[in-house]
Amino acid sequence: MSKLVPCMWFDGDAEDAAKFYVSLVPNSAITHVQRNVADGPSGKEGSVLVVEFTVAGQPLVALNGGMKMEYTHAISLMIHCDDQAEVDSVWKAFLANGGKEERCGWLRDRWGVAWQIVPKVMFEFLSSSDKAAAARAMQAMMKMVKLDVEVLRRAFEGKSAA
Repeated sequence: MSKLVPCMWFDGDAEDAAKFYVSLVPNSAITHVQRNVADGPSGKEGSVLVVEFTVAGQPLVALNGGMKMEYTHAISLMIHCDDQAEVDSVWKAFLANGGKEERCGWLRDRWGVAWQIVPKVMFEFLSSSDKAAAARAMQAMMKMVKLDVEVLRRAFEGKSAA
């Protein structure tokens, strides 16, 4: 068991959220569902209290906390995508499930959780020793909603968007 496991707060739909999250990328699964042993603020006896799950191997917990809580951008979950096809697939899944697009590869899922859908190559671009190329990639990213690997690559290489 991981020593550090982010816990996400939900109002009765923790299991639905966990099922959706594990559908997004490989190496994801629900590992345990804990039900309420008695009636309480989080629900009736027998209803779902906690769902333990992994997304891409990262352990997470979804808790039915008994009331709605708002998420902020102060913490977000990031999915490192291998390529544009994965970016597109994950992005589409979020939007089809009630998500809303934001800027720079960010979106919010239907529960209000902030996610960053980022191609792995973006980190290579930004950490390049060629600071001008890294800056071009960053500037291109700042103009995007969903990140586009090819547009980012062209910007990094100093090629026109045409």
